[in-house]
Amino acid sequence: MRDMMSAGMRGVSVVTDGGSARPDGGSDQTGGMSAGMRDGKAPGGENGGPLLTARELSVEFSLYRKGLSQTRLTAVRSLSLDARRGEILAVIGSSGAGKSLLAGAILGILPANALVKGELLYNGEVLTPASQRQYRGTEIVLIPQSVDYLDPLMRAGKQVAGARGDKKGQREAFKRYGLDPRAERMFPFQLSGGMARRMLIAAAVITKPQLIVADEPTAGLDGELALETLRHFRQLADGGAAILLITHDIDLALAAADRIAVFYAGTVVEIAPAADFRQGKAALRHPYSKALIDALPGNAFTPITGTQPPPDHLPPGCLFADRCAGRRPACDGEIAPRALRGGEVKCLYAT
Repeated sequence: MRDMMSAGMRGVSVVTDGGSARPDGGSDQTGGMSAGMRDGKAPGGENGGPLLTARELSVEFSLYRKGLSQTRLTAVRSLSLDARRGEILAVIGSSGAGKSLLAGAILGILPANALVKGELLYNGEVLTPASQRQYRGTEIVLIPQSVDYLDPLMRAGKQVAGARGDKKGQREAFKRYGLDPRAERMFPFQLSGGMARRMLIAAAVITKPQLIVADEPTAGLDGELALETLRHFRQLADGGAAILLITHDIDLALAAADRIAVFYAGTVVEIAPAADFRQGKAALRHPYSKALIDALPGNAFTPITGTQPPPDHLPPGCLFADRCAGRRPACDGEIAPRALRGGEVKCLYAT
């Protein structure tokens, strides 16, 4: 599955459910996790330098509207972040914020009408289409959000073992993720949704990659298997890998991540240590990050007015300004990210 993809995999080299206090006053389901998964630092020591760096990254799409009229839609704009060796960086935000587009840009698997601008570095080198093909499925792997990425014509065991035929590794991965040995001979349509999801994860981690881009990896898993997946991610990070964990689940991000990047309308508005999110909104910087904490169930789903703007109707300046109670005239101008209290924020008035 890693080195050879049929049309059913869309041509992508994928190799790919007691606890601590939460900022909403509730309780997470991370009682089975080690303390090292919750203290913002890998148990093996300090987090390392950047393995992946995105600087001023933009993703545009060429579209035709009303006949032959062509336009460009910018879905991701001025996005900057880095994923460090030895850490789990969680990426959170609402649907349409650009999280999965970032994954596609890193792997080089966006559709043909996409144009990526800005800078993407892997291990200090520019990621080109050629190097993306070289690293994809070996050093850089994707755990996709959809099980449709599985090859419908290839048996499960062969997909997990990969082109190298790592039968021992495949059986160890099956055992780790609770897959019945008999599933080796099954095709994806014969697997339950949870089994197919576990198969994707097993196929990704079998190669011991350096960068794992995990797009909603625990969706459809029961609590214990979700925890086992996070424990394994932590072990891979402790060994020097970088994990980019894309999720809608704030509890998952709080439990697993060292740092959290908050996406809004196609850009990053805040990057902060996960410990700041666990402390509550007073420790955060951007108004949208604080609003996310207020909207958690334990805080009575406290809403804010408005909705995330679509990419073809973005306001000038701060993209959150139309929904922000602290909006001022200067918010309509250019907003650059800045360092603040051990994190980064795109807000002129954050303190």
